[in-house]
Amino acid sequence: MIRLKTATLAATVAAAAALGPGLSPAWAEDCVPSKWGADDQIGAANHVSPDRTLEALKLVKTGNSAPLGIVVDPKMPAFPPRSTSLQVVSPGQHNGRTLTGDFGWDASYNDDLAQLWFGTGPQIDGLGHLGEANIYYNCNNARDFVNITGLQKLGVHQIPPLVARGVIVDMAGHFGVEALEGGQVITTDDVKAAMEAQGVTVNPGDVVLFHTGWTDAKLESDPAGWVSQEPGLDNAATAYVGDMDPMAVGADTWGLEAVPPAEGDGVFYGHVELLAKRGIYILETMNTGPLVAQGVQEFMFVLGQARIKGTVQMIINPVALW
Repeated sequence: MIRLKTATLAATVAAAAALGPGLSPAWAEDCVPSKWGADDQIGAANHVSPDRTLEALKLVKTGNSAPLGIVVDPKMPAFPPRSTSLQVVSPGQHNGRTLTGDFGWDASYNDDLAQLWFGTGPQIDGLGHLGEANIYYNCNNARDFVNITGLQKLGVHQIPPLVARGVIVDMAGHFGVEALEGGQVITTDDVKAAMEAQGVTVNPGDVVLFHTGWTDAKLESDPAGWVSQEPGLDNAATAYVGDMDPMAVGADTWGLEAVPPAEGDGVFYGHVELLAKRGIYILETMNTGPLVAQGVQEFMFVLGQARIKGTVQMIINPVALW
């Protein structure tokens, strides 16, 4: 793991925060229950239904599929202080031993030991990830559900299999570049223009992925630069996309929003717009490049994340089928 750069990213975020006056906690103070009900814990996952699944199935016309998760390399950087450490062990087999006496045959096997943050690489941000003034999705106060041993509400383990129509908005193609620049801001007008030019529509319950080219261009060639900044949506654009009522919004970047953000924007406040205010999931570091290269704009999205009780986030590998 590259031990980077906590200072680099911290300095970027601190400088960005100094650009604007900050945000009022008015939403947290005036929070109203979710449209899915005051006791709801899965937010936009309520869009999943047999009818929508059958509609998504109609998008599979060629039988092709692709992974939307990139390979998680323990050496790759992550938002500090997150990291991944992996060990492969062969229990009881040191010094050339096998397990003949235990198994009745000349057995040998390997296992994995990992110490990691679930918010590394391709991931889903659950509804207990980001709030404002300690208020999270559906007006849940942190003191009532956040425990060091796991979330008591809003855990990722509760999310049902996410099956939906997926769409890609190619922002790199819209701007005529291989990859957007770090800190390049995608505005509401940019999103509208790209969607109109590319013929992309968003229906309630869809999964919307933005392609910026950032990870393809930067992760291997400049990992420190990749994690210290990124192109992405500004706060208004995030709210605009959220108002389309998708099930999830994601990108091929590690944080969705622009870092450093637009002047006057709250750093990562788009997470609040989606997760806390609307119950919409965020998908980060999605592998959009191969789909864009093949001209895929619309596909069937399928995700069944690991169900570890009380988790905030989870490393994922959704599948796109078309």
